[in-house]
Amino acid sequence: MPNSGKTYLGVPVSRPRAAFFDFSSCEGCQLQILNNEATLLDFLSLVQVVNFREAMTEESDEYDIAFVEGSITRPDEVERLKAIRSRAKVLVALGSCACFGGVNQLKNRFRDLLWVNKTVYGDAAVETDFVRRLADVVAVDLMIYGCPVRKEEVEKVVTNVVIGKEISYPKYPVCMECKAGENICLFDLGEACLGPVTRAGCGAWCPGNRAGCWGCRGPADDANIEQMKRLMRERGIPEETILDRLECFGGFREVSETFRLEMTKGKP
Repeated sequence: MPNSGKTYLGVPVSRPRAAFFDFSSCEGCQLQILNNEATLLDFLSLVQVVNFREAMTEESDEYDIAFVEGSITRPDEVERLKAIRSRAKVLVALGSCACFGGVNQLKNRFRDLLWVNKTVYGDAAVETDFVRRLADVVAVDLMIYGCPVRKEEVEKVVTNVVIGKEISYPKYPVCMECKAGENICLFDLGEACLGPVTRAGCGAWCPGNRAGCWGCRGPADDANIEQMKRLMRERGIPEETILDRLECFGGFREVSETFRLEMTKGKP
């Protein structure tokens, strides 16, 4: 890896080769990185970007870090992801689709892919499969959560990788950041919110804009799902609404599947 010309505690740090790839996604996480004009040059000084379809025409298969956005929905994506993994020393799952399957994984609820394909595409059928997160196919070294990712968090993770510093994520829920921002609790407004059980680190983006959390960062450590459901029920929020939130991004997959079985138990 080439030297970056920068030092950490007086020790020169390398400038690893980085590549960005996308699978089934909206590509919004990659746009987040490019949109951070104020610190983009500093970010680029830490890594040598050798492959980034949204930002450059040059391509190289020689890279140290692979940032991968999107979920896996087709057989050819499986083979492509495995090839990327074989070349990368570090593979980073970028965003909710890569980490959990994202919004794409909602189609997995229908079980019947032929019906899904026919309903969505009609006679113009496309090759499709059940949605999988990256870790279902290859080994993932790091995850950067969110839909979309937070630019500042990406830069922090990259900086820590370059200098060899341990990477840690908040263990507390979004509610902590929401309270710190002195936001009005959306529960008090009768709105659904997964803030009590979702991993923090987003700065309470959605609740700060009067929109309930949808859990795009996945569960916080020791998330008390039952208590969260009780709080929502006490405020008259329908169970279907709670389930919609838990199912949306895939981070609460096991919890939502259990909850759906509880809701449908005894129903024809």
